[in-house]
Amino acid sequence: MEQGDARGRVPGKAESQLRKGVLEYCVLALMREESRYGVELVQTLAASGALAAGQGTIYPLLSRLRRDDLVATTWRESASGPPRRYYRLTESGLAALEEFSRIWPAFRDAVDGILRSDPPPTDSGRKP
Repeated sequence: MEQGDARGRVPGKAESQLRKGVLEYCVLALMREESRYGVELVQTLAASGALAAGQGTIYPLLSRLRRDDLVATTWRESASGPPRRYYRLTESGLAALEEFSRIWPAFRDAVDGILRSDPPPTDSGRKP
């Protein structure tokens, strides 16, 4: 059974697969300027529309990013409840984000070209 996103809507297969492919890097990008806590990430992604993801998606992702040393955590007191775990980029996380940012434009442009029926030239016309 497919889970709904943070707005309660069930995404289609294409949308779900696209989200899975880029969500990790979008979460890393949200931590580029400052540390964030989980619910804050969920709310920011929900506000984006297409990247909405619930806590059941974000918290396991954050745990994996932490295990992979892409983010580090600290606890901070909260004025509105219990202490919050804040996530920040590590050097490895920043390097992963920079790599994704470097390759994303060419990847996006290639997909856009194919969707517009304007695929890149192939080597099939070349003589050996």
